[in-house]
This record gives sequence, C-alpha cells and structure tokens, in this order.
Amino acid sequence: MTNPYDKNKAISADEAAKIIPRAEFRVFGKNIIAGVQEHMWKCKATLYAARVMPEEIYFLSRRTNEANVKVRDGLLDIKTKVGETPEGYEIFQPRGKFKFPVKREELGEILKHLEVALELTKDVYSLEEFIEMAKENSELAVVRVEKKRYGFSVEGIICEYAQVWFNGAMVETACCESENYEGMKKATQALGISELPNTNYLKAAKQVLGMN
Repeated sequence: MTNPYDKNKAISADEAAKIIPRAEFRVFGKNIIAGVQEHMWKCKATLYAARVMPEEIYFLSRRTNEANVKVRDGLLDIKTKVGETPEGYEIFQPRGKFKFPVKREELGEILKHLEVALELTKDVYSLEEFIEMAKENSELAVVRVEKKRYGFSVEGIICEYAQVWFNGAMVETACCESENYEGMKKATQALGISELPNTNYLKAAKQVLGMN
C-alpha cells in the first residue's frame, strides 16, 4: 500500500489490483483533535508529517457508500470497499488513478461502481465535462474537499488527525490504518477514539450535505 503522504501519481487498474489494502478506522466530529492530541503524548506517538492537501473533488452517489471516487492533483482516483475486519474496520481496494482526459471505458467502470448510469457518447472526457455531467444527475453530488492533515504513528500503526472542509463546512477527523488489526485496536484505544462510530469520508460528506 502506498504511503498517504507520498506524491500522487497515475496508476492503472491492473497496478492498483496488486496493492494490498490497509484496513481503516476513522471518526469525525467537532471536538476530535484536542482529545487525540492529549492522548497521543501519553502513548508516545511518533510524529511523521503535517501537510495541507491540494483541493480534492469527491463524487458522491446516493446509491452507495462503497465507491470512493475523487479527483486530486488532476487524477481521477477510485477505491471500492471490499470488506470489513471482525473489528468493523473497513477495507477499500484501490482501483486506479487515471489522468484526464479519461477514456470512456475507464469512466464507464467508475460509474458502474457509483451505481449510476450516464450516457457516454465521446471517446474521452475532461474533468470539467465529468463535473458537469455529475451536477446534472440527481443521484450524484460534487463536493469540494480541503484537508489539513497531521500524520503520526502509535507503535508502528499509521495514524492522523485532520481538519476537513466539505464545501466550506469544517469538521475534525482522526484515523488509524494498517494490515495489523490487533495493533489498530490498541492504537484506537490509546488515542481515545475506539468507542466513536467508524465513519468513512463518503458518509461524513453526506452527513454534512444532508444526503443521508
């Protein structure tokens, strides 16, 4: 699995299929960060990086919460939910990162995962064309997302807390992710977030937009 702070680059569907996905536990709320900061010093967290992310565009579908489709750094990025751990951590498999203009076949596959049918009459589509098509479809919503992320680790488990803006509305988030599920469980407990509901970006954005 790629590091979430690595430089973004195009990845084909075949390359993405070879990536071993991490499980993720994520929480959202209004008073998340202060609690996490207090706990992370007690559990001797190792600081990693702070980064203001470039603006991302998420495409939300009323029909599913299992297709994470977004644009960042000009790449159309898709991940789909492939399962959950016994602890309830979600596993999303990368499906590729595609440069614009995007081929009709690639966009068609993405729309299948979003469970939305759009008439595709051109061989390739620009980002602007995809945004306009999504805005005109009542089953889709286009959300502009900004993130200020702070990465750290707890006993080898990748963690972060962040401020996130969905169309300008700010919420706080924190997460742990790893292939080590027992380690994740210990990290979420150490950070004081284990009893909060596991909420991915799609669900959080829909809550803010009133799509649920």
